[in-house]
Amino acid sequence: MTETVLLVGGGGREHAVARALADSDAALYACAGNRNPGIVDLADGFEALDTTNPQAVTTYAREVEADLAVVGPEAPLAAGVADALDDAGVYAFGPQEAEARIETDKAFQRRFMQEHDIPGCPDFETFEDMDAACDYIDEYDGDLAVKPAGLTGGKGVRVIGDQCTAEEAKEYLRTSDYDRVVLEERLVGEEFTIQAFVANGDLRVTPAVQDHKRAYEGDEGPNTGGMGSYSDAGLALPFMTEDDYTDAVDVLEATVDALEGYKGVLYGQFMLTETGPRVVEFNARFGDPEAMNTLPVLNTDFLDVLTAAREGESLPQLSFQPKATVCKYAVPDGYPTDPESGAKVTIDADNAGEALLFYASVDDREDGIYTTTSRSYAVVGVADSISEAEEIAEGALQRAGTEGLRVRHDIGKPDLVQQRIDHMAEIRGD
Repeated sequence: MTETVLLVGGGGREHAVARALADSDAALYACAGNRNPGIVDLADGFEALDTTNPQAVTTYAREVEADLAVVGPEAPLAAGVADALDDAGVYAFGPQEAEARIETDKAFQRRFMQEHDIPGCPDFETFEDMDAACDYIDEYDGDLAVKPAGLTGGKGVRVIGDQCTAEEAKEYLRTSDYDRVVLEERLVGEEFTIQAFVANGDLRVTPAVQDHKRAYEGDEGPNTGGMGSYSDAGLALPFMTEDDYTDAVDVLEATVDALEGYKGVLYGQFMLTETGPRVVEFNARFGDPEAMNTLPVLNTDFLDVLTAAREGESLPQLSFQPKATVCKYAVPDGYPTDPESGAKVTIDADNAGEALLFYASVDDREDGIYTTTSRSYAVVGVADSISEAEEIAEGALQRAGTEGLRVRHDIGKPDLVQQRIDHMAEIRGD
């Protein structure tokens, strides 16, 4: 039986989902606020609409007679799109608005962890009064991470002692228009992500990925939506042990046990510290770019995951190719602070070579594809080792050229990976 699947969202993450479903026994339809040429090429139909409008999404779902839906970005989840689809009889693989608060409300996230004794929670306080938050910075013995409670596209956090001074953090709070903030202890170590498929009380985990948020090479500059990422041929990353991975999975399992009725993807972002994994944050959907590391090496049919979730069955055990991946994003010059749009994107399936190409936010015109002010496209190398995967991704960028674009070329290179290994060895006193 052919399933009709609606994909909500038009970024690189959603292009990866579309590709994962392309070879399945599924008719794929998509809707997004932007026209992603990669998704359009794979889909049987596409509709441009506001994906944060539940009525608009459900109307299109009914038009195409969708059986299932995959909600990609966080904004539609926060707007209750999954709720509306479920109410319309279209099973949405994505949490309803109440469960999505594990991502969309960082104050709720920390209180939830505290109330349910979820391991890995840092010390924290929440504030609605910015003057009181500034006083807390003065009084706290140590460095803090300053986090707006709501969604900021991965760009709102300021870390004292890393990205700013205490005085700069207080100025940030005083001049912001945030109504609530979370101040929490700064976690020192190496970050990594584990994404899990969740439904019917089941949890199926995927390989660990390390994202690179900082804009410039050497982990310099402001935070971005993510400049690229890598995974290894096994479940863990080179700077982790198998026990580190297992401890992080234990956190995800405890969270799912406490989040009754959760469905979709639960993304745990962890900091591997001297004492083990601590929780930086949870997201209620695939990561972007992490989906582009995970889905290309998934042997299990993603459609089988979706149908099992809908039918109330146990999720299938996941199988992955024993391959490493390296993802590198090309972003417009000036991104993220002052991005310049309008550069022509010259990469396509032909000059990408062995690399996988995922379009993100681009302007698809009659005379070609052009940049917008957001991340443009990603290339992903898949190989036996991280260094080989990096060479494949880098080769695609070199052949296509990146005029008007910027790339973090250091992602996945041996020296940067070794720095991560050395950093963890130093933290642990090895």
